[in-house]
Amino acid sequence: MPFLACRTFLDDSTINSRLTPLDTSDLSPGDVVIRSAWSGVNYKDALAVTGRGRILKTFPLNPGIDVAGVVESSADARHPVGSAVLVNGMGLGETQDGGFSERVRVPGDWIVPLPAGLTPREAMALGTAGFTAALCLHRMEENGQAPARGPIVVTGASGGVGSIAVAILAARGYEVIAVSGREAHHAYLSEIGAASVVTPDALALGARPLERVRFGGAIDNVGGDVLAGLTRHVELWGNIACVGMAASPDLVTSVFPMILRGVSLLGISSANCPMPLRTAIWNRLGGDLKPRHLARIAATEVTLHDVMAACSRVLDRQHVGRVLVRLG
Repeated sequence: MPFLACRTFLDDSTINSRLTPLDTSDLSPGDVVIRSAWSGVNYKDALAVTGRGRILKTFPLNPGIDVAGVVESSADARHPVGSAVLVNGMGLGETQDGGFSERVRVPGDWIVPLPAGLTPREAMALGTAGFTAALCLHRMEENGQAPARGPIVVTGASGGVGSIAVAILAARGYEVIAVSGREAHHAYLSEIGAASVVTPDALALGARPLERVRFGGAIDNVGGDVLAGLTRHVELWGNIACVGMAASPDLVTSVFPMILRGVSLLGISSANCPMPLRTAIWNRLGGDLKPRHLARIAATEVTLHDVMAACSRVLDRQHVGRVLVRLG
């Protein structure tokens, strides 16, 4: 039976996205077909749909690096028909037809059973953004991070990863300093758990190889000079989770924070996270890491018909928090 997808094409060197009727046979190969219920607009998805970034590795392809729904057909005994499941990363929406579609077909090895404690909507309210935020905290705490070490800075805090990081950290007892250049969103960040909210300039990061210790650690979404500056202010044995490059992919700093204060710079790569860890993180997101303010963080819903416009608004920084795509 035909279904609808947002499909991205490469037409004469120009990337174009449009709603397209498809059949299951048009989708990338896989063992399991999922009847999609929800997806979400991530920054990477917005780049793919609008063509402002070369995210897709093949054309045509359905973007969308997240999806949650119900198994419609399966050749994998681990995922019987009727099972509630989710997929995030693993190549979905990059090399494999993704979640901006009423049907998704994937290898069974990519699928995570929907965790207890999460509805499909809540799972996509978290999506890759929430998964990434939780992975940041997981790696930091594995490396000794604790609330007693001092406040955690979250840069790019009004975006999807940043918003959920603020909420998760606050619930875990951390003092959170949220950094956002959009002052109109500062009240929102306080509402979801930030102890203080500042602009990047007001963060006042110094330029010497080592500066006065001010922070226990950080979750950084922007890269560039801000990330370099944060390394100089982090406490002994603190951790910085590096997860984005909204400002710049460059990092120019010195080794002094690492060799004189034991500061760790932790790389966070959600797309290729090993499946055992991926499943464990999702189960925690349905349990001890589930944000209290999830409904507030993911208050915006769009349909598949509106997803292309929503992607443009995300890139133009007109949204706060998460944008959900209702597919059911």
